[in-house]
Amino acid sequence: MNSKVLTFLLVGVALSAQAVTKADLDKRLRLFAAKFEEMQAKPELRVPADKLSKACGIVMLHRFKGGLVFGYEGGGGVAMVKDPRSAKWSPPAFMKSNDGSFGVQIGGQASFTVILLMNTNSMRMLTESSFKFGGQAAGTAGNASGTEGSTTAAEEELTLVYSDTSGLYGGAVVKGGTLAPDFDASVAYYGEYLTAKEILFDKKVKGTEAATYLADKITQFSK
Repeated sequence: MNSKVLTFLLVGVALSAQAVTKADLDKRLRLFAAKFEEMQAKPELRVPADKLSKACGIVMLHRFKGGLVFGYEGGGGVAMVKDPRSAKWSPPAFMKSNDGSFGVQIGGQASFTVILLMNTNSMRMLTESSFKFGGQAAGTAGNASGTEGSTTAAEEELTLVYSDTSGLYGGAVVKGGTLAPDFDASVAYYGEYLTAKEILFDKKVKGTEAATYLADKITQFSK
């Protein structure tokens, strides 16, 4: 196995095994704000303002994948929903993504993904134990690629997925991914066990400085 790929995988596994702290999660929120701003500066990758302004919810996710024959994928993210009256974004619920797939796969890749939830039906997915986003695509390779797609065949757009990718990865199958609430991160950040519903819809917690900064960036690019 290529040494860079091996290092990539070992780092990913190590990070997923570490106990996360509130300071780590504040850094994650600020990193997502920076990644989102960077993505919006690229005309071919940016999320259109009209789509962003109409979104009822948003998920931001940093994912990494790599492997040789056996592909490993994981990542961490946040979900936020918009109050229909005030148009303000909720405090973040932390999410995680883990996926493994067999196939002829080689390389390492990191991606920043933005998922827009376009109506109340798609927002309900955030309260489930896990849900899938995106579809299946052929293996890809390159320094940057942007995609926009729907996770449903219905005419109404339930979710839109945008991605900014770096690295080199080739595989027989690249899955869209599965998301689930990250309860360990939520406990570390809010100091108590909370479900995604309690954070996003029941207003059990208040937004932090880092969360407000991320929300402001989303609002900024919605105009």
